[in-house]
Amino acid sequence: MPDLTIANTVTDLIQGDVQEHFAFSRIPLQGDVLGLGTTSSLDNGELTFLPSLDGQRTTIWKCEAFNGGLRAVRDGDGSSNFPYVCFTRDASSLQRPVDLSALTCSKDAPLQALVADAIRVGRQSGALEEAAIYGARALTTWDELVITVASKLCMGQQRRNRQWASSESGDGLASTSIYDLLQHYRLAPEDPGNPGDPVRFLGRSLQWDCCGFFDCEPELGRVTVPQAGAFLHIHGCSTDLRHGGHLHHEHPSSHLRRLERLVLYPLTSIRLLSSDLCVRGVEVDGQTLRFSVCNEGELDVSDIGVVVVVDDRYSDHRFLRVPWLDAGGEERFTMPLGLEAGEHDLVVIVDHSQQVIEPESTRANNRVHRRITV
Repeated sequence: MPDLTIANTVTDLIQGDVQEHFAFSRIPLQGDVLGLGTTSSLDNGELTFLPSLDGQRTTIWKCEAFNGGLRAVRDGDGSSNFPYVCFTRDASSLQRPVDLSALTCSKDAPLQALVADAIRVGRQSGALEEAAIYGARALTTWDELVITVASKLCMGQQRRNRQWASSESGDGLASTSIYDLLQHYRLAPEDPGNPGDPVRFLGRSLQWDCCGFFDCEPELGRVTVPQAGAFLHIHGCSTDLRHGGHLHHEHPSSHLRRLERLVLYPLTSIRLLSSDLCVRGVEVDGQTLRFSVCNEGELDVSDIGVVVVVDDRYSDHRFLRVPWLDAGGEERFTMPLGLEAGEHDLVVIVDHSQQVIEPESTRANNRVHRRITV
C-alpha cells in the first residue's frame, strides 16, 4: 500500500468535481492514519483524522458547515462518500517527532513557517528523510484562530463560468483565494462584538489537535491549493471536541500562541486514484440495442449521462442517466431502435459532456462506434 492515497485532488475539487466519490468503508482506519477531506454538497463539511487515545485506531471527524460543530463519521450515516479525501496507510512507522527547541525561526512565527523550519532542520540533521509530501500532526494553542468549513462545493465552477458569462455575485468574488467562498468562524478569548464582521464568532476553544499535509510542490494541487507558497493544508478539532474545520492559518486574524507538539511523516510513495468510465458489449439484435456502462476506475461516480446517436443525428439523440455507479460496477441497458431497413452508423457515448474528470489516456473507451445493418 502506498504511503499516501489521494482520491481526487484539491485541484479536482475546486474545479467542481463532485461527481466522483470515495467510500468511507474503503479507508483502513487501524493504527495511525493521517488524512483530510471534504464531504458532499448535500451535507457540506470538512474531515479531520484523529487517533484514539490508545493509538490503535483513527476516527474521522466531520466538521459541520452550518455551526462549526463536530460528529464522528459512521458508515451509512449520509456523509460517508467523499468527493475529495486523501489518507495514509497506518503511518506509525513513519512518525518523526520534532524537537521544537531545535527550530531556528521565531517561536511566534506562523504555523506554516514553523512546519517548514522543522522539515528543513530535520533534513539537515538527518533525522528526517527527503519526501515530496510530509504528513503532520500538531498540538497548537492560539491567541486567535480563523477556521473555514466547506459550505459550497464546485468552488471553481464560477471561474469556469467566467469564460462565457458574468454572474450577479460579481466576477471579483474569490479572485484571490478559494477560501473566500467558505463559511468562516473565529475562535478568540472574547467575542469581538462587531455585527458587521463577516467572520462569525464561534467560541473560546483555543487549543487544537491538527492533522494535515505539507506539499513541497504546492502548484501540483495534490493536497493543497494549487498556488505558489500554499505548502500547508491542515484540518483540526478543538481538544474539547466542540469545534472543527480547516485551519485558516494564513488569515490575518489567525495568531499562533504556541506550537506544543509536532510529528512529521515523510511520505515517499503517492497513489492518485482516478475514474474510468467505459462502454462495453455493444450489440444489435434486429431492432434492439444492448450495451453496458462500466466503471473500471477506483472511484464511485454519480449522475452519469449516456448518449446514443444514430446516423450523426445529434438533434435526435437518445439520452439515459445513471444516478450512481460504484467502482467496478456495471449497468446493462436494452433499448429499442425503431430504424428503417438498411445500413446505419451507431454511436454510444458515456459522459459525453466530460463532467467526470478522467485521465486522457482512459477516455478513448467512453465512446463505441458500430456500423449496423437492419
